[in-house]
Amino acid sequence: MAEAHQAVAFQFTVTPEGIDLHLSHEALRQVYLSGIHSWKKRFVRFKNGIMTGVYPGSPAGFSIVVGSYMAYNKFKQLDPSLGLFTKLGQHIPISRYMSTDSQKIVGGILVGTSLWVTIIMIMRTVLKSLLSWHGWMQERHGSLSWSSRIWMVLVKVFSGRKPMLYSFQNSLPRLPVPSIKDTCERYLESVRPLMDDQQFERMKGLTQDFEKNLGPRLQWYLKLKSWWASNYVSDWWEEYIYLRGRGPIMVNSNYYAMDFLYVFPTSIQAARAGNAIHSIMLYRRKLDRAQIKPLMLLHTIPMCSAQYERMFNTTRVPGVETGRVFSNTLQHVNESKHIVVYHKGRYFKVWMFYDGRLLLPREIEQQMERILADKSEPLPGEERLAALTAGDRTPWAKARESFFSRGKNKQSLDAVEKAAFFLTLDDTEQRYDTKNPVKSLDIYAKSLLHGKCYDRWFDKSLNMIVYKNGTMGLNAEHSWADAPIVGHLWEHVLSMDPKLGYTEDGHCVGKPHPNLPGPQRLQWTIPAECQEAIESSLTVARALADDVDCHIIPFTDFGKGLIKKCRTSPDAFIQIALQLAHYRDKGKFCLTYEASMTRMFREGRTETVRSCTIETCAFVRAMVGDETREERLRLLKLAAEKHQNLYRLAMTGQGIDRHLFCLYVVSKYLGEDSPFLKEVLSEPWKLSTSQTPLQQVELFDLVRHPEYVSSGGGFGPVADDGYGVSYIILGENHINFHISSKRSSPETDSHRFGTNIRQAMLDILGLFELNNKAAK
Repeated sequence: MAEAHQAVAFQFTVTPEGIDLHLSHEALRQVYLSGIHSWKKRFVRFKNGIMTGVYPGSPAGFSIVVGSYMAYNKFKQLDPSLGLFTKLGQHIPISRYMSTDSQKIVGGILVGTSLWVTIIMIMRTVLKSLLSWHGWMQERHGSLSWSSRIWMVLVKVFSGRKPMLYSFQNSLPRLPVPSIKDTCERYLESVRPLMDDQQFERMKGLTQDFEKNLGPRLQWYLKLKSWWASNYVSDWWEEYIYLRGRGPIMVNSNYYAMDFLYVFPTSIQAARAGNAIHSIMLYRRKLDRAQIKPLMLLHTIPMCSAQYERMFNTTRVPGVETGRVFSNTLQHVNESKHIVVYHKGRYFKVWMFYDGRLLLPREIEQQMERILADKSEPLPGEERLAALTAGDRTPWAKARESFFSRGKNKQSLDAVEKAAFFLTLDDTEQRYDTKNPVKSLDIYAKSLLHGKCYDRWFDKSLNMIVYKNGTMGLNAEHSWADAPIVGHLWEHVLSMDPKLGYTEDGHCVGKPHPNLPGPQRLQWTIPAECQEAIESSLTVARALADDVDCHIIPFTDFGKGLIKKCRTSPDAFIQIALQLAHYRDKGKFCLTYEASMTRMFREGRTETVRSCTIETCAFVRAMVGDETREERLRLLKLAAEKHQNLYRLAMTGQGIDRHLFCLYVVSKYLGEDSPFLKEVLSEPWKLSTSQTPLQQVELFDLVRHPEYVSSGGGFGPVADDGYGVSYIILGENHINFHISSKRSSPETDSHRFGTNIRQAMLDILGLFELNNKAAK
């Protein structure tokens, strides 16, 4: 491209008179500004590291403690070093180098600093002890006992002022290891409604044998790990659940997030990309500077922020199988100044900085316009290259090692894998269509989940997709973090869009840059053998994508406003409705997975809430039977209370599934075969559910602007004959459901299940007869 010449800092020509050197002052200026930017970033990270390392202390606190200590000793005519220099003087001739006054000052600073560090350690220890108490979770919503109020005041006192994103990491307690006895009891309780008497007695025997014999031995090793590691689950969860997998991560692991449901800020593709990319890069800058506020439950209890560390500049790299071991790795670089854009089969590297600053929205739009206007054809094999990331992992690992480990292929692959994130300028149009709401949303969801199977780089931590008509969305890789972390970013991006705004003709606000170098086209040399591997992976990926049946329900009949009037937890209400819908759909109950977080503990990720309980099943049977309304309400209350209790146990580290998983890993390391653990971990989750929480409620005024509703996001089905259900509760009157299943299963139908969910929600609300009460 012509713009590439501007990037050359110097040129030289050999002549009979010697070497004629030509310097490009503009290029040298950009090199200088780039260096300044890098050093500023390093300094900010260094400063933040110190601030986080001493939190809840601060430089101001240090000055106060040391100054007060020195003033007190001077007033009392005491030795501020507490005899430190006198003792040192017996061994080292300090008086030769320092006067008596200097010794007092230095000694006072050293002793004062020790006092300051001691105060910090005491505050951290006390805060960690306070955060290990979870009695507040037993309180009824909206009312706190005096003990909980006093506890919350103490937490605030010892939490310090103005925390940064990672300030609480050293104060969070470690995830506790539940007892073998409690885990086994809760497991048996969870499977009781799913087994007949004979099956249950058999499983009871396996459980009791494990609890008495192998279990305690495995538990000893797990306890040892919990004392040594910061979290006894997370590293094994990442490695064995995500990185050891050999199947496609597209659909099976990656998940998606949607745009606004009813608002279409602009129909210009490049402009929407400009504002969105700028917003994402602003978020990354705040992340690098640790300026994002840590998530605090009840504005008091801090959540772990460790998962934010690898949000950007991260790629899941496939590994080659060695013996019986196969593993991917997460490649993360500390700094990346570019993104990679895919459009109509071509890859472009786009720098995000110029003149030592982040590009403005209109300047990013300018770069996107240049890519859209580029009429060059894809190189042989380039268009479908990303299908390697969509198929099985082993062929991709082998192809990567054989064809992308040297030369310009390696350089181009490095550009992709080390990019801040990946962007697709999609050549299709997606949007919620009021004339055809069901089909338009279903197609939109499938496009975000898998696209054409070759126009997303599924290994990247974040894939942003901007469609031809300006609609956008995200596709995220799962191993580095869980959905709430991506949701936090996406809420920021959506909330920034109306603030950045557009001109009357739909472009980003501002002016194009007259001297901005253009995007750099990545170059590939893909031989026929590699192209065969690409086509093979694409065949696998297309079969998987075609099998997925997605269905989106914007449920507007009622929301959490009416559910709260029923004095029921909205999440428990929805989970019970899902159980009723599933029973009506399939005529049976199934093992149900609901994701819960364990981020009240250091490096916590998720835990499972087994939502299909004895109490819930009793309520469902009452709803399909001929029980009275009063009896159904009584059973509903019991089911909701049980669900809330299970959720609390999961959040406080007393869930059963991560404990059983880690015990299984230990058994494999010891070479022990446990029939109980093997059977437990092979049980399929035929209903996998997750709530997408709206974490930054203050960013969206859904009362004054109800049209700014996010569609939420979703994921693929976990079991071949099961359902995946994600839901987001928006404001007081809106709930979005995202349902997925496989067309190849005769047992499932996403649209049928969606109809059953809607009816179940209405039927449960109908038990409370709110309209009749309002009339009275």
